[in-house]
Amino acid sequence: MVELTVTPRRSLADRPVRVHVRGLAPSQLVTLLASLTDERGVHFSARAFYRADERGEVDAERHAALGGDFAGLWPMGLFWFLRPDTLFQRLLKRDVAGSPFRVRLEVFDAVRLAAAPGEQPLAACAAERWYVGPGVQRAPVREGRVRGALFLPP
Repeated sequence: MVELTVTPRRSLADRPVRVHVRGLAPSQLVTLLASLTDERGVHFSARAFYRADERGEVDAERHAALGGDFAGLWPMGLFWFLRPDTLFQRLLKRDVAGSPFRVRLEVFDAVRLAAAPGEQPLAACAAERWYVGPGVQRAPVREGRVRGALFLPP
């Protein structure tokens, strides 16, 4: 049984996470796919191709991506290389304190440039990426022409 994990599942957006797949066949080619939808409904995704090691594992911290949206050793590549499905869009997060980005991670057998309709992944999980830590308070700033927000730690 294939297992895909993200550790920790809930973290601040600037903190690294570990993406790890277990239960694959030795030397099996797989596609890891990360996707999210922002607050405007724009869909973003990133994919990378990996070859499992002799234990049937893929660890983004130790194994280099063979291709996809990036190649080489990029432990956070699935998060850093997210790009919009439609041109000229950018990732937008207005409600930084109230909700996280929910990134869905999936692993598919073989190299997949696009998922076939109805195709089921070998495994999937989700990661929450928060922009504000627990207990942080947001105070609006309005002084003359200056507008902004001050984030106060607990």
